[in-house]
Amino acid sequence: PSTTIWFKIQIGNSKRKPILMKTPKKYSLLLLIGLLFVLPSCTEDSGTDTTAPGPVQVKAIIPQNGGAKIVYTLPDDNDILYVKAAYKNAQGEDVFNVASASKDTIEVGGFVDTSPQKVKLSVVDDSGNQSKSEEVTLEPLESFIFLVSNSIQLQADLGGVEVQWDNDNEKTVFVYLYYNDGVEEGQRILSSNSKNEKRTVRGLQAIPYDFSVVVEDFDGNKTEKVFVSSLTPKFEEKIDKSTWTVVSQLSVNGNAWEGSTVNFWDDVIDTKEINTDNSYFMINRDDNGGALNWPLDIVIDLNKKVKINRFKLWQRAFWYGGVEGVPYYYQGENIRAFDIYISKDRQEWTLAGSFDIGDPKDPNTGNISDEKLQEAEDGHDFEFEKTTTPFRYLKLSITSNYGSEQYVNGSEITLYGLDNMLEE
Repeated sequence: PSTTIWFKIQIGNSKRKPILMKTPKKYSLLLLIGLLFVLPSCTEDSGTDTTAPGPVQVKAIIPQNGGAKIVYTLPDDNDILYVKAAYKNAQGEDVFNVASASKDTIEVGGFVDTSPQKVKLSVVDDSGNQSKSEEVTLEPLESFIFLVSNSIQLQADLGGVEVQWDNDNEKTVFVYLYYNDGVEEGQRILSSNSKNEKRTVRGLQAIPYDFSVVVEDFDGNKTEKVFVSSLTPKFEEKIDKSTWTVVSQLSVNGNAWEGSTVNFWDDVIDTKEINTDNSYFMINRDDNGGALNWPLDIVIDLNKKVKINRFKLWQRAFWYGGVEGVPYYYQGENIRAFDIYISKDRQEWTLAGSFDIGDPKDPNTGNISDEKLQEAEDGHDFEFEKTTTPFRYLKLSITSNYGSEQYVNGSEITLYGLDNMLEE
């Protein structure tokens, strides 16, 4: 979903005072002749248009939730740059919006209730001249933030809740979700301008919570905090890996040197201090036809049915010949971007999600922050947009590393959801 941002632009027209100089009489005639040639050129270059354009003629005011659209007719001027609407929003701030000369409508917003609001419309030309203001009074409809708040619905999900709301105006909203277990209260902030939004909040225990919401618009107007419902998230568990096996005929060879494909789910996470664990897969181009032909697939048979809603992934940490004490995270051979596919039968595959660890290296120095290094050490957290359907086979389809043309490494993957499903 895209987000609309208002930019406030102010164009001014500076005026300079003439500089007076005393000139000897014998140079006066030559100076006068020179000015006759110079002045026309200066006039053309500097733009001495000081005539203000005429005002707009307002044709209609169309109330909207939290604002209005004003329809107008432009004056008959061929150098109009834009129309400006200046007003005070619900926060008491002086703001303005602009519409280009190709438009006949301007939109104003940032209001909360239906009380009358005054708006001044003016026309600005290419030289910065501004017309006489035309003041109009409008009565907006109740802000869309109340409509969004009233539409919010919650549903229990694995390890969290699914949050849905309607936003017919497709304006940017910030939904503050509060969850209280009777001891402490947590908060998540969700943002969207989609007409129909659905989000999942994860990381909650399978215990009762009271959920409340506050909705805020881009101008800082907020609803009151309102109770929505009491829910208990569904139980979420770590998927046991003891039954997992590699489907070799559908997978690349990840057994180069000390690396092994099955190390990707051995529950041993590679460390930077020592290299006795050797816990990573290593895809070598020389063992895979002489090239890293993206995507590089690792297909796992879980040998049971599961549903998952999130997972963690670890990069390789140990760095041969690297800087002492600095891990190999985000360096050339490490896994970066990948897709996750699921299947019941290895015949039909469903894309569950596309993911990218990202590159946190400073573009100038190449340094990586301690925060990002710690994130890699703890494992990168990824969530699916919705809980998957039951499946048996998982395919990690690697689409890029951090630059190596020889190897791709990765240390561990852990899935969370509902394990060993007997029915569904």
